[in-house]
Amino acid sequence: MKSLIRSFIFNIFSLQLAVNLIPGVSYEEGLKTLVLAAIALTFFNLLIKPIINLLLLPINLLTLGMFRWVVNVVILYLLTIVVPNLEIAGFQFAGFSYGNFFLPMAFINSFWNTVLVSFFLSFVLGFLYWIK
Repeated sequence: MKSLIRSFIFNIFSLQLAVNLIPGVSYEEGLKTLVLAAIALTFFNLLIKPIINLLLLPINLLTLGMFRWVVNVVILYLLTIVVPNLEIAGFQFAGFSYGNFFLPMAFINSFWNTVLVSFFLSFVLGFLYWIK
């Protein structure tokens, strides 16, 4: 029970951080949607993610674990389906330059934004579980 509550709190924190830091990620109806999304993400991570990992095990073995990010993207996509007020949309990247390093302006569509949010959530949740 303690691990479920910890997972729930970590998911709320990571989702709120993603909404604040990544453009295109938003939710409506305030805290109610955030709590519902965290409950659903906790459920998906504990019950559905192991099943998907088991189904995709041969591909994951062939790619030496490089296919695992697809599982996280699928879980996040399922989350946006189950929680209708949570939206991951595309956004216009304004570009970036620092010295001789330059990234041009580009439009990031909703699929690549979902991949970005998936990597971000994996990083934040991994860090939180590491420091617990």
